Amino acid sequence: MSVEPNPYRQTHYLTSAQKISQLPADSGIEVAFAGRSNAGKSSAINCLVDQKALARTSKTPGRTQLINLFEVDEHRRLVDLPGYGFAKVPKKMKDAWVKNLEAYLQHRDCLRGLIIVMDIRKPLTEFDMQMINWCDMVEMPVHLLLTKADKMKFGAAKTVLLQVQKQLRDAGYDATAQLFSATKAMGLEEAHAVLNQWMEIE
Repeated sequence: MSVEPNPYRQTHYLTSAQKISQLPADSGIEVAFAGRSNAGKSSAINCLVDQKALARTSKTPGRTQLINLFEVDEHRRLVDLPGYGFAKVPKKMKDAWVKNLEAYLQHRDCLRGLIIVMDIRKPLTEFDMQMINWCDMVEMPVHLLLTKADKMKFGAAKTVLLQVQKQLRDAGYDATAQLFSATKAMGLEEAHAVLNQWMEIE
């Protein structure tokens, strides 16, 4: 655990949007979280803000079907994007999600970076690579949280991390990656350092 005060502890729910047009004014700074529906995205957000239930966790993958915004302060927001790739929803709805995600990533000027949450046991899925590629096209910084790292022995987890980093390098992506566990608060300091940089928090 970080000994520094957590600047995200005051984060609170702001609004939810079904479409990009329903988002608040495109000003200030936003950092967004994306990931497969069962990757532990909500748990990761809750861990980072040191709150138990800011982002709703669900045993039913795909529950987050809206873009949920959380206000850190009047100039900064965290954005929980709809989970992708696993939810049992109609294809029409999935296609709408993909369209919304793409529009958000490409046209939201206040977006400073994307954190992609992925289960360390199933990293870099087709959808993850699609997200990374979108961000690469618009020169958006990307950081990967390899969640549920506590489910593996440290040596094995480290090996997966090195493999992911190599795969990103070989593909020509600048994305960074780290080990993370919401249940153990593992990797919290490293994740906060990335958030602070993008959020311009000293």
